Amino acid sequence: MPLSPAQRSALAGLALIEEGSVRMAPLLVVPALLREMGLDPVPVIAEAGLDPSLFADPDNTIPFTDGGRLLALCASRTGCPHLGLLMGERQGLSVLGPLGHLARHAPDLGTALRDIILFLHVHDRGAVPALRISGDRALLGYTIYQSEVPGTLQIYDAAVAIIYRLLQELSGPGWEASEVRLCHPLPADIKPYRRIYRTRLRFGAECYGVVFETACLDRPVAGADPVVYRRTLQQISALSALDSGDIVGQIRRVLRRLLVGGAGKVDTSLAEVARMFSLHPRTLNRRLRDQGTSFKALIDALRYEMARQLLRDTCLPAAEIAAALDYSEPSAFNRAFRRWSGMAPLAWRAAEPPRRGCASTPGRPNRCEF
Repeated sequence: MPLSPAQRSALAGLALIEEGSVRMAPLLVVPALLREMGLDPVPVIAEAGLDPSLFADPDNTIPFTDGGRLLALCASRTGCPHLGLLMGERQGLSVLGPLGHLARHAPDLGTALRDIILFLHVHDRGAVPALRISGDRALLGYTIYQSEVPGTLQIYDAAVAIIYRLLQELSGPGWEASEVRLCHPLPADIKPYRRIYRTRLRFGAECYGVVFETACLDRPVAGADPVVYRRTLQQISALSALDSGDIVGQIRRVLRRLLVGGAGKVDTSLAEVARMFSLHPRTLNRRLRDQGTSFKALIDALRYEMARQLLRDTCLPAAEIAAALDYSEPSAFNRAFRRWSGMAPLAWRAAEPPRRGCASTPGRPNRCEF
């Protein structure tokens, strides 16, 4: 079964996505949501500084920060604090465009999720997904890495709902989540969450994602066509290779996947990353110097970016953020963060405006076991 002209066109369009941008596809439901809540979407979209014509094509792109600002404004104007949840509820695999088409024809759930993780950058260059496995449980999560993003609570609510829907779609009848984890505190109205997520809810958690049984990863994807899968994989791989000349962008994406992956101890050394690119470390450093940077500058900038996002948008203690960013000990992270920001990590968190999704009540939130 060959790809249709529309699918081939969509694949070609993916090559235009720049760092810090996302396809419009997830946002296309926003005008309908606003109308259902009694608002004219055009002035709201204009107030967010966006052109309403962007909503005419799912393959248009938008800066990640602009999308977050739009969602925050919509939640404010409608008085609906769970607008992101309602947005995510209406999405499925199709929101990922050709990448969703690839996952739909993967041989099993595990392969589909790993393909989504590997190639999400052709759809979304403001966050990364991760599949974390601990014994008989797995967690598919989503972490924003783009710095200074407004509306993160709405983005995360939408992302987790999309994860839940695509897991349902790929796993087929009988699949059940073990738990849904959200970093923000228990909302005043929990009913919308209970209606959508028919499983245990954990608010004030330290990571965003959906937990399910590890055995589900072996589930075949119903209706998968291996021929379509191979063709789509070749197409998306070819598009991904268009970035081959951008060694800086490639290294940033590899480092993000390593740091966010959460599958035990990671190696973010120059030697390990050079090995992934089949280069000698000296060769990799020389190529980076030619681009006006260095491996140390890249990983320091990435760690600072991710540290601020994790401090702002999660409840992770500084020691666990240090471990997630591959520091040998918390004190090394504390020294680095002071050098970058002029203050200790927890002091920086306390000074930030209360827009993160972390619970603000005293005491430790529920521990994330992944």
